[in-house]
Amino acid sequence: MAKAKVKVEQRKPVKLAYIEHTGAYDDIPFETYIGRLYGWAKKAHVRPGFYPLGVFYDSPGETPPEKCRSEIGIPISGEAPPEGGVRIREIPAMNVAALSFKGQPSEYRNAYRELSAWVSEHGYEWAGPSIEAYTKKPERVRGKTVMYAKIMAPVRRK
Repeated sequence: MAKAKVKVEQRKPVKLAYIEHTGAYDDIPFETYIGRLYGWAKKAHVRPGFYPLGVFYDSPGETPPEKCRSEIGIPISGEAPPEGGVRIREIPAMNVAALSFKGQPSEYRNAYRELSAWVSEHGYEWAGPSIEAYTKKPERVRGKTVMYAKIMAPVRRK
């Protein structure tokens, strides 16, 4: 991966319909969860946003994979009750250090390392769990999965 281009951005608040997951991040059944969420949104008559999100609470380097906590969700507009494992919460407005990622899932660790280094080198510190916005469906290229995501670190000045 080339040297990361990181930008600090202001994220607007978002209402998130999500499914909680505990376990290794590379074992998350994204397509199953996203399918369930879009199905729920249609049934609940709420408008889903374009980009599914992942919220990752634990660092795989510090937390055993089976205990890593995440939420896979879709932004929604409208009101609907939670149902069948689908929960709803507000993600507040925040400043994030953002990095565009295109690569194999095995390269995520390097992207996070670069993002963390940028955050500390530029006078910031992490201020919450990482958020990934999936900007395009994963593709199979020459037998390998390629992910497209914007990786965001909530930040505040040190």
